[in-house]
Amino acid sequence: MDAVLTSIAGLTNFALYFALSIGLLFLFKIIYAFVTPHDEWALVKVHKNQAAAIGFGGAIIGFSIALAGAVSNSQSLVDFIVWGIVAIIAQSLAFGLLRFTFMPKIAERIDKNEVSAGTMLAAMSVSVGLINAACMTY
Repeated sequence: MDAVLTSIAGLTNFALYFALSIGLLFLFKIIYAFVTPHDEWALVKVHKNQAAAIGFGGAIIGFSIALAGAVSNSQSLVDFIVWGIVAIIAQSLAFGLLRFTFMPKIAERIDKNEVSAGTMLAAMSVSVGLINAACMTY
């Protein structure tokens, strides 16, 4: 019985970090929609746009990787929230970097359902998420 009690002793912290993570993921979705010139939800849900689904899916995965790094390395809930916000900023900058340097027409290409553009956006987003998570190991 002691082993079970010991195992679930961290359940409260798990619930707090998990709930905050879901909240930050929702916040990321809202902010990302403001940063990108196209409406990912409409493109995916209404128009069945595969390029948008791939690109937005990659952004969510990249953000989640960075968020996982923040959970693993944070010293407190406040520290976690701060680094979660840093992850949102980094993922938003990743889109900007791709849009304004490497692929200036990426938004238009995603609107046209060019899967290669969505794939490049996903790759950039996941790469930035991995780098972001690694940089959080202070």
